Amino acid sequence: MRKDKGFTLIELAIVLVIIGIIIGMVLKGQDLIQNARMKQLVNETKKWEVPLWTCFDRKGVFPGDSDKNGTIDQDPLNDTDCWQKLAQAPDSHTLNLGSYTFYIYAGHDGNNRNVIAVCGAQDCGNATGDDLYADFLRAVDISLDGEPSATSGIVRAADPVTFDNTNNVVTGYTAGSDWTSTTDGAVYFFDKQP
Repeated sequence: MRKDKGFTLIELAIVLVIIGIIIGMVLKGQDLIQNARMKQLVNETKKWEVPLWTCFDRKGVFPGDSDKNGTIDQDPLNDTDCWQKLAQAPDSHTLNLGSYTFYIYAGHDGNNRNVIAVCGAQDCGNATGDDLYADFLRAVDISLDGEPSATSGIVRAADPVTFDNTNNVVTGYTAGSDWTSTTDGAVYFFDKQP
């Protein structure tokens, strides 16, 4: 007579606990990766501010201020006299974070205040429709402002960001009401309070 033996309830419970622990570690790991990517976006945004101010201190104008009126109206990356000599200056407008691509541009808000814009599209328009994209922008706001208010502080939601494709520069924005999947970008007023 042959007797088939199966798993006991205790053995099955142990296997289920182990599977649960593995799934929990994978999900926690994904959160850590996402948080690291958000911090990288914040750091890259700050990385634009430092060389802008350094060039201003050296030359008396921001790189990209073609007519020396105080507003950035040309692509600062083209200012080889100052910007590109700085080791910490970004060499591109594009930042890839996993499956997300962000574009960072300098420019002005149309009212003589300079901004650094973080956008999800190369022309700073057409929101991605992705809630996680909005979480990235909210992370920039929280890091630079201390609170996630899309309508106040030095970081604001933009729907849309007005963009000059010829000069690769922001030329204005329309205020957004919140950090949502339809938000086109964030504008950071780095030189004057809005």
